[in-house]
Amino acid sequence: MGFAKAFGYGHITQLSHSISRPAGVLWFVTAMLFLVAAALYLLRKEWWLIGFPAALLSQLLIISVWQDARFGTIANCLVLAVGLVSLADWTFDRKVAKEVTALLAVNKGNAITVTPEMLAPLPPVVQKWLLRSGAVGKELIHTVRLKQKGEMLTKPGGRWMDFEATQYVVVDQPGFNWQTKVQAMPGVFLSGRDKYANGQGEMLIKLLSLKEVVHAGGTEQMNQGTLLRFLGETCWFPTAALSDYIKWEPLDSRSARATMTYRGVTATGDFFFNEEGDVTGFEAMRYGDFNGKTSLEKWHIENKSHREFEGIRIPYQNEVTWKLKTGDFTWLKLELTEVQYNRAAMFE
Repeated sequence: MGFAKAFGYGHITQLSHSISRPAGVLWFVTAMLFLVAAALYLLRKEWWLIGFPAALLSQLLIISVWQDARFGTIANCLVLAVGLVSLADWTFDRKVAKEVTALLAVNKGNAITVTPEMLAPLPPVVQKWLLRSGAVGKELIHTVRLKQKGEMLTKPGGRWMDFEATQYVVVDQPGFNWQTKVQAMPGVFLSGRDKYANGQGEMLIKLLSLKEVVHAGGTEQMNQGTLLRFLGETCWFPTAALSDYIKWEPLDSRSARATMTYRGVTATGDFFFNEEGDVTGFEAMRYGDFNGKTSLEKWHIENKSHREFEGIRIPYQNEVTWKLKTGDFTWLKLELTEVQYNRAAMFE
């Protein structure tokens, strides 16, 4: 409207004050910046950041004709608020991207094909699992990318919240990086990142990617917990069962105990299998935070359904439950939607 007023296009009654042509050009430039920023934002391109100077320039122009255009300040405040959240989210994503790049850089695995002879030291039930998974005859898994969706609870009796996540895993020097967006309520989300690298665990959760809600790591309990998570999730990358840092012992024809030791931390968990050889569950004692206190509790993963990804049969629907003295607390229901193994360019 400022551009039209300055150059006499139409009868602009909303603007009673005169606007010079140079100022009219600035109104036009501002409008174009907003349009370009909106398009780039929708396309998820980093250059949407030009929306910030667009809003600031717009506000200066509004001040110059304040009596007529003052309500445009509301729109600019909304643009800046959305931009601030988007900038925080972009910064969070960039931080995680750097961590993932560092995680994948440690992968030095060679292309080694899994043979039946390599399974010989394992308990029979674990051998049966690896055969059932289709791992024999394929390369050892060194890197993994998983995409997930599902729902989670933060406390018993709470409201289920939808989430989507991407996880990267390296097997030879065990580690993972899990990034998620959780829809806490309409228009409000939580950005989360859980990682395990160099034997250290760390969790970071931010409201709208701005306000830190949880930031914990470096403790013995956290290191043990993230190591156990890695161990329990080896069902998604079965050849990890052949790694030197995992020791196996048979329990019976349907279960085996795995002890993982890495960087001075040791944890043990039990895997359960069905008659066909599919892994159906995992259970271990893991530290958790309950009512503001950390305690060692039974942690159980139930594998609901199986399917093949890139020729490897794995559980793709899982539920995670804390088996507490006060009763079972199932807090996570997860489904794998995409799995990639040993891709040259994992990060996208």
